[in-house]
Amino acid sequence: MRIPFRKMHGAGNDFVILDARQAELPPITPQGARWLADRNFGVGAEQIIRLEPTEEADVFMRILNPDGSEAGACGNATRCVARIIFDETGRNHAVVQTISGLLPVRVTADGLIEADMGPARLGWAEVPLAQAMDTLHLPLAGDPAACSMGNPHATFFVPDLGAVDVAARGPVLERDPLFPDRANIGFAQILGPEEIRLVMWERGAGMTMACGSGACATLVNAHRRGLTGRRARVHLPGGTLTITWREDGHVLMEGPAALSFLGELDGARLVAA
Repeated sequence: MRIPFRKMHGAGNDFVILDARQAELPPITPQGARWLADRNFGVGAEQIIRLEPTEEADVFMRILNPDGSEAGACGNATRCVARIIFDETGRNHAVVQTISGLLPVRVTADGLIEADMGPARLGWAEVPLAQAMDTLHLPLAGDPAACSMGNPHATFFVPDLGAVDVAARGPVLERDPLFPDRANIGFAQILGPEEIRLVMWERGAGMTMACGSGACATLVNAHRRGLTGRRARVHLPGGTLTITWREDGHVLMEGPAALSFLGELDGARLVAA
């Protein structure tokens, strides 16, 4: 069975997107997800996106990490899926549904895509953390702050991002007992009140070129610490996202979304044990 796919990216954060809205697709096993994400033997992606029909929005977006685990949110993927909907319908606004909720999206005056990622969740049980504590100062070396953007995030503010071994620290922190559902780990250097440099270690995916929900969480935590205003440009290895934390608690993310190529894959590999 040959299955068509799109390869897309948002600021270098890349995805294999499968469309199950019209045609039945087989379920993706963890082994199938690892194959799809593999850059040598598969297609190559930081996450796998499955589009599904829904009556509550324009599309339901299911997000799988390269290890086969399911993610609750992905801002860059949301913009890519929005681009598909806009190209299909000719509209400049839509709603994308995820397991974490409904995300309104629109085309901005600059031709970029803005996604309303919903409210930042700041309570310890909402992140979630293993026990009650102040999410602005976690009891870990480096004094990170935490919040949820539909998935758990911890942000470490550092004076020099170049001095941080993200590949070594990320996987250890992701699985710290403080995070019962594991966590996305961000290392952020504040360049100014409207400028942040960020590198992310993503739960289940590792180091990525960009992380939309991570950029949102970083701006929220930076503002809570008094380090930035409510709007800032967040510079990631793959590009720049503009994040706004509105007074009503919702976080807006603006950035690019691009099609890399179209292709077909062997459906039997998706269900391989």
